[in-house]
Amino acid sequence: VQLQASGGGLVQAGGSLRLSCAASGRTLSSHVMGWFRQAPGKEREFVAAIRWGYGLTYYQDSVKGRFTISRDKAKNTVTLQMNSLKPDDTAVYYCAAATSYSTRAGDYGYWGQGTQVTVSS
Repeated sequence: VQLQASGGGLVQAGGSLRLSCAASGRTLSSHVMGWFRQAPGKEREFVAAIRWGYGLTYYQDSVKGRFTISRDKAKNTVTLQMNSLKPDDTAVYYCAAATSYSTRAGDYGYWGQGTQVTVSS
C-alpha cells in the first residue's frame, strides 16, 4: 500500500483544514486507515482511524467533536476534516494503514509522508 498525504497548511485558531490521503497498491478492504501527528519533541500520537470496510470511526479524546475522518471507496482516499483548530493541534500529520485497529503507531505497517499543520494563536 502506498499512501500520499496532502492538505496541510497554516491556519488561525478556530479555523479549519482538510487533510487527504490517497491510497494505491493493495486493496484496502480489510485495512484500517489512521491519522497520526507528531509535534516537535513529542512522540507520534494517534488522532483518528476508520475501518475501510465498515466505516467505523475512532478518535482521540482531544479531537472528538472537532475532527471527522471519512473515506471515499471510489477514490481510494481518506479525509480528515479538522474544525475549531487549536494551537495544540500544530504538528506534522501522517496517514497510515494497518490490518487491524490500533492506536499505536508501531502497529501500522504503511505510512504516507507527513504534512505540516500549523495553527497560530
